[in-house]
Amino acid sequence: MERRKTSAKGKARARKRAPAEGRPPGELVIITGMSGSGKASVLKAFEDLGYYCVDNLPVGLIPRFAELVGQSPEMERTALVVDVREGTQLEDVPAIVRSVKRLLPTRMIYLEASEAVLLRRFSETRRPHPLGIHTPVRSSLARERRQLRSIRAIADLVIDTSRFNVHELRSHILESFQKKPESGKNILVSCVSFGFRQGVPEDADLMFDVRFLPNPHFVPEFRPLTGRDPKVAKYIRSFPQTKEFIDRISKLLIYLLPHYIREGKSYLTITFGCTGGQHRSVMIAEDVSRRLRGAGFRVKVVHRDSPK
Repeated sequence: MERRKTSAKGKARARKRAPAEGRPPGELVIITGMSGSGKASVLKAFEDLGYYCVDNLPVGLIPRFAELVGQSPEMERTALVVDVREGTQLEDVPAIVRSVKRLLPTRMIYLEASEAVLLRRFSETRRPHPLGIHTPVRSSLARERRQLRSIRAIADLVIDTSRFNVHELRSHILESFQKKPESGKNILVSCVSFGFRQGVPEDADLMFDVRFLPNPHFVPEFRPLTGRDPKVAKYIRSFPQTKEFIDRISKLLIYLLPHYIREGKSYLTITFGCTGGQHRSVMIAEDVSRRLRGAGFRVKVVHRDSPK
């Protein structure tokens, strides 16, 4: 099929067309990113929010689609997926997105994940990478990242889905794009405990080292337990530096979070590390998360290295 090009005259004519009288100019969300990063799940979430959704619309048709959104009362909120399946037409995406933003409010969401997570997802689903069934997935992912580099650079929102399962990703999109709550606290905070012995989390936005606290590991009766056990938690809280640390960190985070929200951040990962990730970091993550919930923020707790 011959590639469609939008002429300068066509662009000018499109800009002159006003939206239907008495209605907003419409809204377009463009979803893009790495294969295996969750684009299908995100598109489905937008569909559940009432968006008119299109998967893999040819790039050359996006300006025309934007014109229709601006004129049609049936397509007030729309979302579409653009990804590496477009082939060489991907080169046109940055210029097309800039032109579409002159027609109607447009946001681009770029989804990505760590290489290890993407490799695991392809292994679990046993689906081939769209860049070729005869090429190793690792090589295809590297090639795809190169091809999407210029598109990622113009994204309005970049979401690393490594930290989400399918249900959490859907919930995150639903809560982020629904009508904003009056409190203005529409950010998902992850409080993560970990052990330095197993390495630091790659996705940490803020990291706190709590190894300065006395270690319950050296108390024989506490060794097999975790920081979620009431006896262990009481032991750690018995030290004055524990209470002071939790108070100071909680107040700092409650101060910082509204500033992150104003800068457009929709999720934040706060990590607490101790030696093994079983006692001190677990207890601190639990207590800080309770403080943040009490302040009205959405919080989930993850204990990366703690025994189940």
